[in-house]
This record gives sequence, C-alpha cells and structure tokens, in this order.
Amino acid sequence: MNVTELPDLFFLDTNILVHSFDASAPQKQQIAKVLIQEALRTQNGAISTQIVQEFLNVALRKFAHPMSISEGEEYLSTVLLPLCRHTPSIAFYQRALQIQEEARYSWYDSLVVTAAVDLRCEVLFSEDMQHGRIVQGVKIINPFTVQD
Repeated sequence: MNVTELPDLFFLDTNILVHSFDASAPQKQQIAKVLIQEALRTQNGAISTQIVQEFLNVALRKFAHPMSISEGEEYLSTVLLPLCRHTPSIAFYQRALQIQEEARYSWYDSLVVTAAVDLRCEVLFSEDMQHGRIVQGVKIINPFTVQD
C-alpha cells in the first residue's frame, strides 16, 4: 500500500489495529502500522467506539502477549481516542439495519460499514469484508491483498 494513494478520509476496521501487533505476519503488521501512522499523522483516519471496544477486548485478552491495563490505557490515549470520530445514536442503528439488509453483512460488520458511511469516509480498510465492494459510497479495501 502506497501512502500517497490514501484517500482524504478513511475508516480502519478492528483487524487493521490488531494486525499492527501481530509479529507472526510481518508484512501485514507493517502495512497496518503504516495505515495507523498515516491516520494519526494526517488526521484523515477514523474509527468508531465499536472499534475501540473490539480492539481493547482482543488486546487485553487474546493477544499472544496480552496488553497490561497500563499498556491498554496508553494505546487508548495515544491511538484509539485520537482516531475515534463516531459514537452511535438510535438513528445510527436504524441505518445499520438497512445496510445489513442491503449488503448482507453480519450485524457487527454492518455497524462498521454504517459508521464509515456516517462519517462520509471514502474507504473502509478491512480484511474481513468483500474487497472492492462499494456500500453507500464507501469502498471496502483489503490492504493486505497483493495488487498487480
């Protein structure tokens, strides 16, 4: 992934944050780190409160070497909170139901897509959804796919 090709506003799914800590997949780890660094540097990256919750759950419980509470607090203040631009509302959940019906994604993936749509992101970086698909104007890109 070339950072000069990053869109003006992009959304990071939880798996991007998780991969930035995964030394067992160094190429994915490097790509994820670059995306997060650019998201913070340019202030063009975004996540939602859902991503904060999912990441901390994984980092504190499921990492090969789980984060300590103090490490979690540090990451929360330096990465997650600066990127967190979306908090749900009741109307958000109504839109997520419509997107779930339209896109046929799981409920939690529909929440991620809806947050990206709400923020008017051009791109949603995710390993878990259909690469290249556009949902309500947001293009889903798997940054770990090999580009020709």
